[in-house]
Amino acid sequence: MSADGATFQPVEPVRAYQRVAEQIEERILSGELPAGARLPAERELVNQFAVGRSTVREALRVLQSAGLVRSRPGDPLGAEVLGVSPDNLSRALGRLTRSHVSTLGELVQFRMVLDAESNRLAARLHGEDDLARMAEQIARMETLKGDERAGPHAFSEADALFHQAVARASRNSLLGLCARAVHDAVVEVIEGKIATAVDATAWMERSIAHHRQVLDAIRSGDGERAARLGRQALYDYYADHVEEETRELLTAALEDR
Repeated sequence: MSADGATFQPVEPVRAYQRVAEQIEERILSGELPAGARLPAERELVNQFAVGRSTVREALRVLQSAGLVRSRPGDPLGAEVLGVSPDNLSRALGRLTRSHVSTLGELVQFRMVLDAESNRLAARLHGEDDLARMAEQIARMETLKGDERAGPHAFSEADALFHQAVARASRNSLLGLCARAVHDAVVEVIEGKIATAVDATAWMERSIAHHRQVLDAIRSGDGERAARLGRQALYDYYADHVEEETRELLTAALEDR
């Protein structure tokens, strides 16, 4: 015990596999190991790290559970690098909504904030290529609306790509990453709503009309209108599906500032 009465807590020893995983993760995050690259085979990793085979395999399991690599024990080609993608984040967000840590209402509110800001920035910073990408996805949604074989997933995928195009126009890669991840985390609600709609075609037509309004606001440089449209549409889509006790979160995000 020190002179002022403070005490220290025991520390957990760092295991060798954690150090191995940390080194590989750092190479992936830095871009030195890009997506699609292969790690050295297990035997070579054992030699390079000077650890046992079980240590290397445990490190690869940690990296695989984080979505950074795809690994099979004994693969002579070595583990495949997956890198950082919206899939990693959407899985984490999906786990949050299934746990006591977060709620669907909080996730939807988060998306309302993200979409509104993406729309506002896109209205200021977009280029002609950005507008063309947005228009392309709206045209795709129009085609899918009349295709009975396509199903709700294809329509919601076009919706996600539209919002990715908006986020790309915002010139902030993190907004694009988060936009896709949040969409994927709540996609079942969107597809379920289309599938159970009394008139799915009419529902899709309303969605397309909304996307056209957003595109028009972005094209005209009206960031406030674009942001307002984004918040309102998400409220309309999800308010009836979130937990009743968290609905006020959506109402608060809907209010103009």
